[in-house]
Amino acid sequence: MPHKRLVHKLHAHGITGKINMWVKDWLSDREQRVVLNGSSSGWCRVTSGVPQGSVLGPLLFVIYINDIDNSVISRVLKFADDTKMFRVVSSQVEVDILREDLKNLFQWSQEWLMLFNLDKCKVIHFGRNNPNAVYSLGGVTLEAIDVERDLGILLQKDLKVSNQCTKVVKTANRVLGMIYRTFTSRTQDIVLKLYKSLVRPHLEYAIQAWRPHLQRDMNAIEKIQRRATRMIVSLRDLPYEVRLSRLKLTTLETRRLRGDLIEAFKIMKGLVDVKSSDLFTLSNNSLRGHSLKLFKSVYNLDCGKFVFTNRVVNEWNLLTEEIISCSTVNTFKNKVDHHLRFSRGFI
Repeated sequence: MPHKRLVHKLHAHGITGKINMWVKDWLSDREQRVVLNGSSSGWCRVTSGVPQGSVLGPLLFVIYINDIDNSVISRVLKFADDTKMFRVVSSQVEVDILREDLKNLFQWSQEWLMLFNLDKCKVIHFGRNNPNAVYSLGGVTLEAIDVERDLGILLQKDLKVSNQCTKVVKTANRVLGMIYRTFTSRTQDIVLKLYKSLVRPHLEYAIQAWRPHLQRDMNAIEKIQRRATRMIVSLRDLPYEVRLSRLKLTTLETRRLRGDLIEAFKIMKGLVDVKSSDLFTLSNNSLRGHSLKLFKSVYNLDCGKFVFTNRVVNEWNLLTEEIISCSTVNTFKNKVDHHLRFSRGFI
């Protein structure tokens, strides 16, 4: 972020007067050098960027890139220094719109000296009817790929999650192996804490976005928890279900279901910044069940059948009026736990 352009943007956002001058002074008269093996380079002035680790730095960065999509018609998602642009492409007109948006995006980066790393820019095509057009950015043709890692999740062009399942299973197994080699004491208290803090987060990171539905993938993930509970010496020879009961755990699939229901509750009750009408449709059949029953759409492809907004419908509709009428998330969790204890073996 060039300092002069940053100060200009602050002024355009109405940040003037003493605050503007304070930020300008905070960025001005900074120098830096490189030190390697006792040898140092000469000092050079710093005319762009903000000090790392500062509280103000990320805020200034957000202000600087906030207008990156002003001249773009397609939807743009921004997260830190990642930018994703997407749209439905079903005709040549829409292909041309996307190409023009890429052109405008690159023009913005040149005007504000915030250049893209073109080697890291890729395009991924979704859908059977996608024309798989060729796109370019700054005169460089973007490489079409089949899978891309996005915020730690492997996203495939066919929207399957097997690669992601394989990745998290390998990572979790490596962590379990490290625990096995490092800790000689394998009491229930120690192993359970290590599993919950170091292993299970890998298996559940962003799970609502890539929740597996194929039995082989579900079994591969569940096998990790089986292995972890078997590491406890006092429980090693007991059946898996008994080990879970003793540890007050549940199967990972049940935890995923519980997470879906909690998220659906937050959306339906307006506890998150998402309109329920954008994701769900209320069912017209109110003869049975509770007052917030949802309509389930019919899809031919698995990516539609098992998306969050569709897979949660059946389980949500099975809840009682007493459960969905809860006023707080914690109350809902307690009642859902009681419900799952009998319907799915939730411990």
